[in-house]
Amino acid sequence: MAWYKVADAFDLSKPFIRKVSAGGKSICLVNADKVYAVSSKCPHAGADLSGGWCKNGKLICPFHRYAYDLETGKGAPGQNDFINVYSVEIKDDGVYVQVTSWLERLTGKK
Repeated sequence: MAWYKVADAFDLSKPFIRKVSAGGKSICLVNADKVYAVSSKCPHAGADLSGGWCKNGKLICPFHRYAYDLETGKGAPGQNDFINVYSVEIKDDGVYVQVTSWLERLTGKK
């Protein structure tokens, strides 16, 4: 597992959704009630989730209004899908996201 700096220090008092890159992955950095990092691609239709919005702790897809929980990545009931979630760490010099490689996920090794 590796940590990647995805943004410099910035004002965390305002909500935002930003598309960033970490470990070769396209990720949405979302500041709702705290900072979250989730997949930027909707598994339903491939939409760019950074064009969506947040409502009640969910990231809403701009194409078909599919909703994904920012904590767990689970889709709303009946969707039967999910998005990946990533650990986030806020440091003095910026925002970091932890990305696990496919091999680490497959083998469970770190």
